[in-house]
Amino acid sequence: MKGRVLSVASECVPFVKTGGLADVVGALPQALAAVGWEMKVLIPAYRALRPLLEKMDAVLHESGLFGGDGTVYAGRVEGIDLLVLDAPHLYDRDGGPYGGPGGDWWDNPQRFAALSWMGARIAREGIAGWRPDVLHAHDWQGGFAPAYLAYQGAGAVKSVITVHNIAFQGWAPSSLMTELRLPAAQFHPAGLEYYGGLSSLKAGLVTADWITTVSPTYAAELMRPEFGMGLQGVIAARSARVSGILNGVDTAIWSPEAEAVPFSVKAMAGKAEARATLCADFGLDVPGPLAIVVSRLTDQKGIDLLPHVVPEFIAAGGGLIVLGSGDPALEAAVRGLADDHPGRVAVRIGYNEALSHQMFAGADAVLVPSRFEPCGLTQMYGLRYGTVPVVAATGGLADTVIGVSPATLAAGVATGVVFHPTDALAFGQALTKLVEVYGQPKLWAQVQKNAMMHPVGWETSAAAYAALYGRLLA
Repeated sequence: MKGRVLSVASECVPFVKTGGLADVVGALPQALAAVGWEMKVLIPAYRALRPLLEKMDAVLHESGLFGGDGTVYAGRVEGIDLLVLDAPHLYDRDGGPYGGPGGDWWDNPQRFAALSWMGARIAREGIAGWRPDVLHAHDWQGGFAPAYLAYQGAGAVKSVITVHNIAFQGWAPSSLMTELRLPAAQFHPAGLEYYGGLSSLKAGLVTADWITTVSPTYAAELMRPEFGMGLQGVIAARSARVSGILNGVDTAIWSPEAEAVPFSVKAMAGKAEARATLCADFGLDVPGPLAIVVSRLTDQKGIDLLPHVVPEFIAAGGGLIVLGSGDPALEAAVRGLADDHPGRVAVRIGYNEALSHQMFAGADAVLVPSRFEPCGLTQMYGLRYGTVPVVAATGGLADTVIGVSPATLAAGVATGVVFHPTDALAFGQALTKLVEVYGQPKLWAQVQKNAMMHPVGWETSAAAYAALYGRLLA
């Protein structure tokens, strides 16, 4: 074994998930084990997770943990070495991890400070004969963990914080400094102060030994005001200790060979059958490329651009299926497209995992017109299934898709269509290019093949994290 890592996070597949953070936290332990690193994951005992505690062992207790007692339980669950922080006064509630029907929980600063505090304590003291070499915190929910480690004494333990989405920063009023167990002397612009208050994410950014983001391009973008969302100066000041490591996808779960009608890069007939089934299920008849959108329906994801570009795409022979939910106005807008283009556009509001697999298997292209995208998994699913990605040139989209151009076609390496800037004109031009490539069967088959052969698993990412941990410990 090369080393031990404690991962501190608010979500982890298969236990609790609201977004891609959970996929990363759940995938890393197994991926790192393959390259010789042991990782344990610390998450809160939300109400839905409390039954897990019956099969786990209590390994650490703290009285008066931000308003009540807290106990850490340990066990191997679903193939993950799991640590669960049971603090009923903080986590035993109806609702989601961060809020209920009335909005965000009022005490989120204390709830995730508690998680961070116990993570730092485990890193410092160890539990049941196990002590990490590296504490790896994720997003604002784990942001105070590197700070507590730095301010309370880290010993030989190094710390890393990964920014999955800088839009969420864990803001709290400065009046909570003492309650959150933070040293008053650190309340200054170069320390914890953030526009007159506190940000748990900033706390992690200024105290961790290393900062990672989930793609190299996003790491560079975060130093610019249009992407950094107020924290660009903090990250730029630490640029020598910032790196981007792409996420991966679970290639056992997202596998065209494992779908209802299997296919592979060497045997593509099943994809044509899957397309026919998908069109029949949605009542579509599409002579040109069938595109899908599987996304939260928000402006960040560029969904507001669809009404401006889809009519022309339909006129050129294309079709579209949308699966997602979000902004009510955008839900209404995509429903309007379906109403205006019966037989060519279909919409399902909500999310269905099985349907998303069917859509990736049967579609020709997946549209990802995001205004910013830290990494993105959707385009990787598209690559895996030969469902050609049409993406904006931002974040992880730019790092994973090789756009069709004279140079990439000459080199035989194009895997999708990339456009910039993220506006209706450029997006519409990208869809025109998609139709043109689709209309050349030999070229289309080559782009599909390139896409399916592009590595999207966790192997490369795990090796990069392992190398980073190794450098920190050297």
